[in-house]
Amino acid sequence: MKIKSMVAVVAMSTALVACKTGSGSDSADAKLDTEQQKFSYGMGLQIGKMAKNQGVELDMLAYKAGLIDGMHGSEQRLSDEELQTVFTEYQKTVMEKREKDRLAEGSTNAEKGKAFLAENGAKEGVKTTKSGLQYKVIKEGAGAKPTTKDTVKVHYKGTLIDGTEFDSSYSRNEPISFPLGGVIQGWQEGLTLMTKGSKYELYIPAELAYGEGGAGKIGPNATLIFEVELLDINPEDAKAKKPAEKQEPAKK
Repeated sequence: MKIKSMVAVVAMSTALVACKTGSGSDSADAKLDTEQQKFSYGMGLQIGKMAKNQGVELDMLAYKAGLIDGMHGSEQRLSDEELQTVFTEYQKTVMEKREKDRLAEGSTNAEKGKAFLAENGAKEGVKTTKSGLQYKVIKEGAGAKPTTKDTVKVHYKGTLIDGTEFDSSYSRNEPISFPLGGVIQGWQEGLTLMTKGSKYELYIPAELAYGEGGAGKIGPNATLIFEVELLDINPEDAKAKKPAEKQEPAKK
């Protein structure tokens, strides 16, 4: 069994243990000299990170006791039926807490986003559309504007209203191309306002972005800021229509 698979199996069995975190004061004494010690530390580290990410708290003494009993084949201190009940009930508790936290975060984000947009909309150069999208022209290009049926090539940077960057093609030093009709509504509307070569700053309300669900690093009801540069419209079509370069005759 691969290490990642082993970690996943162990993590799934431990991530539902209902306890409070112990001190783990003896962890500093652990030696990491042998391959087995290093492997054991790596397993524990990954499981600990998984448990933390899932909002699970473990009593380290109880966890260690269960781990030792299982590895040594000792008699279980809790029956399978008792454990199943514990796992089920704790999973329910964790899910309820996550939902409560998500709703609270969403409410806070919505209030902050509303206040931000109200203040930002009054700034010089910022325009607000009927949908609530706000934008500011950094550089105006020329030529055609894309429609939602087009494919666009852009450079962009996305941040939360507190300045936290969650994505950037500039950081990757590689622009991206995508069908405009397949992205969030704020991008669809914002980019159809732009001509090729333009660079705008878009201020997108949550309802035009990822809404209550959020996405990855983007929390529920988060207002987003995007710096977007429209590099090309239907880049593959433009490439196909480009005339072939004149070839010099082959020299004898």
